[in-house]
Amino acid sequence: MIKIDGETLAVENVVNIARHYEKVTLNDKAIEKIKRSRTVVENLVKENKTIYGLNTGFGELSKEKISSLHVEELQRNLIRSHSCGVGAPLPTEIVRAIMVLRANSLAKGFSGIRAEPVNLLIDMLNKRIHPVIPEKGSLGASGDLIPLAHMALAMIGEGTVNYKNEIYDANIGFEKAGLNACNLTTKEGLALINGTQLMTAIGCLSLFDANVLLKNAQIAACMSLEALKGTDQAFRKEIHDVRPHMGQKICARNLWKITRHSEIIDSHKDCTKVQDAYTLRCMPQVIGASIDVCNYVSNILFTEINSATDNPLIFSDTNESLSGGNFHGQPIAFSLDFLGLAIAEIGNFSERRIARLIDSNLSGLPPFLTENSGLNSGFMLPQYVAAALASENKILCHPASCDSIPSSANKEDHVSMGAISGLKLLKILENVEHIIAIEFLTSAQAIEFHKPLKPSDGDIVALKAIRNRVPRLLKDRPMSKDIETIFKLIKNGTLIRSVEEVIGELE
Repeated sequence: MIKIDGETLAVENVVNIARHYEKVTLNDKAIEKIKRSRTVVENLVKENKTIYGLNTGFGELSKEKISSLHVEELQRNLIRSHSCGVGAPLPTEIVRAIMVLRANSLAKGFSGIRAEPVNLLIDMLNKRIHPVIPEKGSLGASGDLIPLAHMALAMIGEGTVNYKNEIYDANIGFEKAGLNACNLTTKEGLALINGTQLMTAIGCLSLFDANVLLKNAQIAACMSLEALKGTDQAFRKEIHDVRPHMGQKICARNLWKITRHSEIIDSHKDCTKVQDAYTLRCMPQVIGASIDVCNYVSNILFTEINSATDNPLIFSDTNESLSGGNFHGQPIAFSLDFLGLAIAEIGNFSERRIARLIDSNLSGLPPFLTENSGLNSGFMLPQYVAAALASENKILCHPASCDSIPSSANKEDHVSMGAISGLKLLKILENVEHIIAIEFLTSAQAIEFHKPLKPSDGDIVALKAIRNRVPRLLKDRPMSKDIETIFKLIKNGTLIRSVEEVIGELE
């Protein structure tokens, strides 16, 4: 059970709730903060002051004052009018991450909402009833308005939900789950949709996957290094102590740990080769830079996860409603674009090692890693796939955050496009996971040409994990299934765990 309080939710908590259905509850102190904030809203309404979001229209229509007789209708109309997203439904794990992130932001007690809608969000999570949310439509300021409106639409008993893998009208789904829709009152519709939770949800899940991918990439790179008879001396501590970027030092320590006790490396210590190609020699510097980006993004996400991101904000200490722009997604948009670039570069790096492994002029191994080349094409075509994916990523790396199209009659005249940054990032990640899967298969095939010499302690375990699921390529066969098999090993962390059981935990 994870207690949310608006202050301490971590990326790992979000992943556990989104993917592993961990239960959620509201912290008692959070409930008190929510109640205090709500009292301020109710007092302001009684004073009949004109306050944005309480008794006005929205965006450019904020100059229109709304009668107290229509404040509930105003909130319903807000949700209905904003529920105009298009595209495929978001995956359930992203929807669940959105829900818990929105609940956590509201739990800070600066949104003026009652506890009832927050508790409904939590009940929906715990009973696994998920709003159907189209993936496209957010500009990333005033937050992820349109996706969050589809979430809120389900909460008022409209729209559609996914319950037990079936799609229902929300009111029917709620009935089956034993829940009741809620009636929104002053400020509550706006409080539910004003926030950065779509882009932040994608950020949390992608960051977790990126960290898993980076460990896999380091193992695959070491297998390629051994197959290409590269040296481990470029990973020595002395080199990295004099250029002490944290990610570089972490990567060098990991690579050194993975490559211990290698008969293959020992066999060519006195060869005539002076130094390796950059994709082998510079692994700590390149992969380490991506590790540094992940750490930067982690700090940004932790702050955003535990922030109040709607407008106006309600301050119970001073009984004020203050309008600002905490819904603007620029910090997250930059971070997701940056993370996409850092992960794409891991794919570029890996593809060049794959190309080197299959080129007999560079590798000293049989052409395309097959003993009957010509009759068999071996690993020629998997490199095509890796190249295609790397090329696609170069297009996807164009930053969405450098664009802005004004909206709401120029009231909202600069937006972050952070949701687009996030959707691109998901594609980049999947592409690179497939590239690393191809490197694992290619390096496994290559390393076996060095028998009877044994690879390092780490790489021999990785090789065994691969061979337990995919046999050596002795003659041509369709390899799509092989690639997907290793892709799954990367995604679920199985290969990492196998290696860590023998050499210790990778950083």
